[in-house]
Order: sequence, then structure tokens, then C-alpha cells
Amino acid sequence: MPDPVVIATWPFGETAVKTSLPLLSKGQPSLAAALAGAQAVEDDPRVNSVGYGGIPNAIGTVSLDACVMDGKTLACGGVAGLENIRHAAAVARMVMEKTPHILLVGAGAQQFAMKQGFPLESLLTPESLTEWEKTKPAKKKRGEISVIPPDSHDTVTVLALDQKGNLGGVCTTSGLAHKLPGRVGDSPLIGSGLYVDNTAGAAGATGVGEEIIRIGGSFFVVEQMRAGKSPQEACELAVKRVNSTAVRRGVHPARVAFLAMDPKGQIGAACTVGTNFQYAVGKGAKSELLKAPELGPEGK
Repeated sequence: MPDPVVIATWPFGETAVKTSLPLLSKGQPSLAAALAGAQAVEDDPRVNSVGYGGIPNAIGTVSLDACVMDGKTLACGGVAGLENIRHAAAVARMVMEKTPHILLVGAGAQQFAMKQGFPLESLLTPESLTEWEKTKPAKKKRGEISVIPPDSHDTVTVLALDQKGNLGGVCTTSGLAHKLPGRVGDSPLIGSGLYVDNTAGAAGATGVGEEIIRIGGSFFVVEQMRAGKSPQEACELAVKRVNSTAVRRGVHPARVAFLAMDPKGQIGAACTVGTNFQYAVGKGAKSELLKAPELGPEGK
């Protein structure tokens, strides 16, 4: 049996890892353990880019996106634009298990969550409202779109390998702070924010979702591993793809990061310049925080 492995995005990913790892060690399935880890971050009001305490959108509403995927069966589910429900990732799992669909959005996602027993609640905290006011872009003329703060997109993605060798993954976020109402990023989209397949590997993303969607980021990483690349090589190739598309469009590469795990539990991570991406890793009974290499448009 393989040793359990779990990885999660950003320093707050340590909360996810420390929650997931004991469950994996007790024989819990990878998806259940990853979901428990992600939910621990969703519950933490100090993390203002996920779940409870997330920074609101342009009109002051907390709108959540999430998805889950089982690497053994390729079963998956997601929610987007979910309001007033704290545990978006758990709702995504219910979409996977209780419906023939993969993605529910907006009011429909909320109604579904309520039918599954999830309570309605305000996700705002005094701290998140203060941060929203502090980072609110300057008012523009009617019809103009405000520039979104660059450090407002810290998704939590959790990837896990269980004792039976099965992979599972969860991705959850409140999205870009001050985003337009109705905006959906990569996090609830299977193949963009998350992709998991026992036969090739698991990958997740964080950063500016539009750029991750543009290259089908997580699916791209997994397919690179399927083709024989290591998790590290696959993540670096994805970052290079993000950089090259930015060059083609004549814009500066956005802050984007990828992390990956292969079926043997080998891991990798990479990010664009200036992202300063740190991620948590748990193996056996040990966890640590690592920093991903940054790659510029020239690949250095």
C-alpha cells in the first residue's frame, strides 16, 4: 500500500493538510480526506479568499465556487456563484453524488444545497468587510470595469493519495475580490481549476482564473503526466503555456500557480513570476511548507 500523501495550496493549506493527513492514515478515501481539509479552510474566517469570511464581489456579496473529483471513477461535481452557503465544496460533492449533472450555478445551486440540508447563513465578517472597503477600486465612469486587486485570488486546492492508491481532489474559493456579479473563474470548472485521474495524476490551480481557463490548466498538467512528464515538469510546462499566451496577447503574465501529484505520490509545483506561491505537503505523519519555482516568459 502507498503511503498517504496530501498537498494543498498556499500557507493556509497547512490547515488542510493537517486535517486530511490523519484521515488518510486511518484509511479514509482520498476524496473524503481532501474534502475535510478544504472544509477546514472554508471554516476559517482568517482566510478571506475562501468560504466564510471571503472578500465580497463588486456589490458586496460573497459568491463561492468549488468542485470535486474522484480519480478512480472520474466522478465529479461543481457549484458556481453559490451565495449564503458556507461549505461550497461539500455541495459540489452532493452535485456529484445526488444528480446526473456536473455543475450547478447561482440560485439553482443554492436551492439544491438547501434541499440537501445546508443552512443559509451570512458569510460576511467584520474583517472581510473592512478588507473589502480597503481594497475597493476607485470609482469609474458608468460602463467602465474597475481593475481588480492583484492579490485577491488565493484558492485552496487539496490533492490526496490514499492507502488504496486512489487520488482525489477538491478546489474551493470565493474568487476574485471585487469581481463582477456573475463572474465564474476556474475553480468550479473540471479541467481548469482541478482534474484528477488515477491513471495519470491529479492537478490543481490557483491564481487569476481567466488565465487558467484559457489553457485548460489542470487537464493540461494531467495530460503532460500521462505523456510521461514528472509532476514538476508538467507544472512548469503549464506555467510556460500561461506565459506564452500572455506574450501572444501583449500583456504581462498574470499571477498563476499549479500543483500536481502522480499516481505514485510524487509531487510538483510551479508559478509565474511574482506569484510567490507556497504550498503545504503532508506525507506519512509529517507536513511542511514549500515554495514553488517561478518561471518568466523566457522560462527562467
